[in-house]
Amino acid sequence: MTATVLTAETLIRRYAADIGYVTQQTPATDLAALISQLDTAAPRYEAAGINGHEDLETASSHLDEALNSTDETSRDVFLSRAHELLRPLVWDMTQEYRTAAGD
Repeated sequence: MTATVLTAETLIRRYAADIGYVTQQTPATDLAALISQLDTAAPRYEAAGINGHEDLETASSHLDEALNSTDETSRDVFLSRAHELLRPLVWDMTQEYRTAAGD
């Protein structure tokens, strides 16, 4: 069995469209933009009464650590930690946000 390599590009591909919807911006195309959009989206989810915004803030911090890491192993660990927080939340939170917005 081969392990799937989790990259910044993978996270961007999985989460940028949903986060971009909430921030009303074009989906992020790089890690710095995704971090910025997560930082914008978290308080919007909170204002809408959607649980999980704290985990998005933590994921953003992990992504920032990954972005600034000079060690590949550390980078991979931070990307994985961010993914573990984002995976169960982003799609569901965005669907709830869309419903609240009437979309």
